[in-house]
Amino acid sequence: MHIPELSTKIIELGEILRQNKYMLGTAESCTGGLISMLLTDVSGSSSWFKGTIVSYANEVKENMLHVPHETLLKHGAVSEQTALAMVRGVQDVLQLETAISVTGIAGPSGGTKEKPVGTVWIGFAIGSQHFAQHHVFSGDRADVRYQTAMAAITTLLHELRR
Repeated sequence: MHIPELSTKIIELGEILRQNKYMLGTAESCTGGLISMLLTDVSGSSSWFKGTIVSYANEVKENMLHVPHETLLKHGAVSEQTALAMVRGVQDVLQLETAISVTGIAGPSGGTKEKPVGTVWIGFAIGSQHFAQHHVFSGDRADVRYQTAMAAITTLLHELRR
């Protein structure tokens, strides 16, 4: 999948990561590995991208990323709390300076009134700084997944430029 606008951002992201000697990793649920695929489409990404954990099932979120069971029960898989726990988990498990997590409802099913299809939480870790963003994307499943990946990469790039 070659998307010129996104490829340019990924190349710049890689340069910033490499200059800072940071390794990046991802914890992906609703994108199913799309972000890591886009990152590894760039030649030389092995010098700044370490890997991903595709945590589509809650048991993977709990067992591999150490998302507390109580967090999933109280807030759900698609929540700020889960996105933050996922990003901290992948940062710890893969020994990373920077990380991205995504959890959401890509559709076409699975949405509710409170969390409609397109609802996504993206978590970010840069060193000891952790934060999450809420989005409600539109379109079909592919659109939601692509918009999620674009927002995750663009936001991390923006934060690292500061």
